[in-house]
Amino acid sequence: MLPTEFRFPLRVYWEDTDAGGVVFYANYLKFFERARTEWLRSLGFSQEALRRDDGLMFVVADTSVQYRLPARLDDWLDITVSTAQNGPRGRATMTLEQQAWRGADLLAEGRIRIGCVSTTTWRPCRIPQPILDRMPS
Repeated sequence: MLPTEFRFPLRVYWEDTDAGGVVFYANYLKFFERARTEWLRSLGFSQEALRRDDGLMFVVADTSVQYRLPARLDDWLDITVSTAQNGPRGRATMTLEQQAWRGADLLAEGRIRIGCVSTTTWRPCRIPQPILDRMPS
């Protein structure tokens, strides 16, 4: 049985912050992207291999982020990824829920809808069945 939530540890560096030492809001999207990449790896899939061998890639189609508390320079964060229980899931798209935690404090949370596209036509294509089979339900 695969875990329903993936956790990716991440340290906040100077480059992630604004002049006040607080994580710049758009960088949470970068943190979420890194965690999604590692989540796919944990399922046994490399984004580069999918691009190179299967001619497909995942792109962000829609995102919504709520910011709760600020992360700061040198904070140690856990970025989570889980499949949305009530999010839309089609043949070419899926919705993921992601959160940024510092210990027990929820800092930010988002819903990200990603789509699978062909690298040659940029048209939507089916998410490969082996990926769907490995995803927790």
